[in-house]
Amino acid sequence: MTLLKSKTLLSFPNDLWLVWILRFLTAIAGAIALLIIVFLILESLPVLNHIGLTRFFTDSSWNPTAGLYNLSPMLLGTLLAMICSVLIATPIGILSAVFCQFYAPRAVAKLYRRLIELLAGIPSVVYGFWGLVVLVPAIGKIHPPGPSLIAGIAILTVMILPTIALVADASLAKVPTSYLQGATALGLTRWTTIYRVVFPAAKSGLFTGLILETGRAIGETMAVLMVCGNVVQVPKSLFDPMRTLTANIALEMAYATGDHRSALFVSGLVLMGAIVLLVAVAEVISQGKIYD
Repeated sequence: MTLLKSKTLLSFPNDLWLVWILRFLTAIAGAIALLIIVFLILESLPVLNHIGLTRFFTDSSWNPTAGLYNLSPMLLGTLLAMICSVLIATPIGILSAVFCQFYAPRAVAKLYRRLIELLAGIPSVVYGFWGLVVLVPAIGKIHPPGPSLIAGIAILTVMILPTIALVADASLAKVPTSYLQGATALGLTRWTTIYRVVFPAAKSGLFTGLILETGRAIGETMAVLMVCGNVVQVPKSLFDPMRTLTANIALEMAYATGDHRSALFVSGLVLMGAIVLLVAVAEVISQGKIYD
């Protein structure tokens, strides 16, 4: 009993140091996020004080040299590209993870995972270059001009697919074996087991993967800049060129001054707000408050 107490007392200071180190690192991460938000707000204040917030959604167009700052076409283009790519990539990624975990031979599943990991590591500019050289001309033959919303959707789908596929694969792998054994004992078919047992057990990880892929789709810049045409307009069809908020910042920040520069920081603030919303949704999901 004395030996047990001495070991406990000896280990306690080490545990205390670890706790304080983790708290310090957590505080640093939180401070960085807060500083970024504060920086965006401070840089956005000049134009917000000058013209207000509503004009960013009510002006006739985006033309900072003429004092017009409508972000709506670019915000809508960003949301369309993000939503469509997520709707395409999510079922493909989840079903590919199901195939790897429950249907594919071990060697095939291992090779597939290595290929997906390789796909996740390709730089975005390489995706954009491939889209510009191969995808855009192919779309242009079907429906000119080529650079378009559908090109951006296709590129984003390929880019976010590894995120949802790898997260879904890891989530399905963590489902307890006892759940599968119990389903087998009840005589459930393989697909019924996956749909009724595995998916509910892995829902938290699947939704986290959805949030991660959505965040990447919102924040992607270089690839969509290269294939979407960069025309500030509301796309009326999938083949119309358009511009996203991230592409707008990348294109104009180098020469923007005054209210124009500040308006670009408002674009960044809007994107940050979208990311904060995604993180909030992810937190709710991680606590099991959805679909319980």
